[in-house]
Amino acid sequence: MSKQIYEKFEPLKNARLVLGYLTSMVDEKADNLPYWLVLPHKKPAEAAHCRVDDAELVGSWYEAIDAVRKMLKTEEGASVQQSFYRHIMKSWGEHGLRFHEPYPWTHTNHSSFHEMGYILPALNRMIENHPGDQEAEKRASELIRGLRSLVIERKVRTFWSGDNEEKEPIYEFPNDVYLKDDGFDMTRHSGRGEQAIRNAIVLHSLVRRYEITKDEVSLDLAIGIANHLLGPSRYFNYKMEFFGHIHSAGWVASGLVRLGRTTGKQRYILAGKGIYDYIRSLSSSFGWVPEYAQWHPLNEEHCETCCIKDMIECANELILAGYEEYWKDMTLFARNQLVENQVKVSSYVVTDNTRPDSNGITYRDIDKRMIGGFTGGALVNSISLSKFRSIAGCCVGMAPVALEIVWNRSVEFHNGTLFVNIPIDKETEQASVTMDYPESGYMSVTPKQHCHVAIRMYEWMGKGIRAKIDGTAYTPTMEGKLAVFRNVAAGAKVELEHSLETVVVTETARGEEYSISWRGCDVVDIFPRGEHLRLYQRDLRVPKTYPSTEDVQFTGAANYGPTQQAQTK
Repeated sequence: MSKQIYEKFEPLKNARLVLGYLTSMVDEKADNLPYWLVLPHKKPAEAAHCRVDDAELVGSWYEAIDAVRKMLKTEEGASVQQSFYRHIMKSWGEHGLRFHEPYPWTHTNHSSFHEMGYILPALNRMIENHPGDQEAEKRASELIRGLRSLVIERKVRTFWSGDNEEKEPIYEFPNDVYLKDDGFDMTRHSGRGEQAIRNAIVLHSLVRRYEITKDEVSLDLAIGIANHLLGPSRYFNYKMEFFGHIHSAGWVASGLVRLGRTTGKQRYILAGKGIYDYIRSLSSSFGWVPEYAQWHPLNEEHCETCCIKDMIECANELILAGYEEYWKDMTLFARNQLVENQVKVSSYVVTDNTRPDSNGITYRDIDKRMIGGFTGGALVNSISLSKFRSIAGCCVGMAPVALEIVWNRSVEFHNGTLFVNIPIDKETEQASVTMDYPESGYMSVTPKQHCHVAIRMYEWMGKGIRAKIDGTAYTPTMEGKLAVFRNVAAGAKVELEHSLETVVVTETARGEEYSISWRGCDVVDIFPRGEHLRLYQRDLRVPKTYPSTEDVQFTGAANYGPTQQAQTK
């Protein structure tokens, strides 16, 4: 067997790495409470608690650890997942809202409607995993009814031309925070702005809740939030362009598409598709997605991994809605920027294990514990450690959800047909699938039962495609983008092969020009190369370049957003 030249896309390896992060970047003294803030370039490196750990992360990390444990089919991490469960089940208050424990590092105790968009998906997973979980069901039901009781319902449109009754529900929240002791205090706000979109990220999980339990209040709330967002909020223009937070808008887009599929109303699907397409126009072909739209110049933007997750999730919803062209985006985004945004080396980290953990800060083995985390601010060609947060707890919670979607959709079995949608190595109950990308354009499928085999075709495969069954040339039937092999016997080997060469393409991303080296669906190199953690070092013939402790300086701006950071100059 010839020596491997290029790194393969192997999502199980990424899942294994992030499982290590999720189970170690936690505070054992606080029942495995996650650490959001990790400062690997501070000397010595540290991780610190902040309010978000118990307000948002316990929800997103529950989803994340559940996703990767299912991918890996492992019991590892079960006790930590149960800790996240226990945290979620604490700190509930009036109107069914979840708040957080009064830890020393928290300030005014409040519930954020944005954060409920992370809590409800976790509750949905609990109920899907264990339909008899009455505690999770109680919390989800009370949360939804509490949210419904807190919205303003716009019933009449009063204008100079007269009063007109609204024909459909329109719901909006009066504020973006709800104080545990004082409820709505209209003199306070989160300062994030964009309340309509940030409060609406719960949309996707509301629709999912309805699908799981047929909770009519959940569907009603979803419809009312969607109608406000697409109407009176005036957040989007007629082309579904917007100004602001891409993570929230992308997540809402996937919720709109799902709402449209569930209700049969095409207008929601088209709105979600329009938002996706606009974000896609700001992104690279391989999945670098900016954190904000039109907030400041694109060349000042960074890629928050959360945004890639939203694009993959929304692409999946669009595929399910019948737009199969989005398989390309799902494939390219997952096997390129998503996995490149994972931190895999710590050569630059200064660790001091003599310092005791105290005051919500841990120093212990940060160089080892940080491996597997995901960045909150990648450039196109690197994770620049001194410019932005290099690891973000929110992204560690979101990326595994995208990995699981891609893993589950890559190879599927429906009604006697095995579908290979993405070139991948995967073993299922029905088949063994292997691929050789980006080494060569080769895939093989060996069914474990008599069935049809359908392999999804992509433009990078070219026209000179060769196919075989058990070594004998075979001409598959083309059904749309699927090459279908009929009546394949159990144990027979289906092979598909095409030529594959390195193609260098010039692309403008993040407002700058790059030379992208492609081999089929995989980026193997980018030029110019960036500082610190270089991305796309996938040619194994070339020694990898890693930063040293001298290459990285701590600026104190690790947890600042782009505009805040500009103020520190």
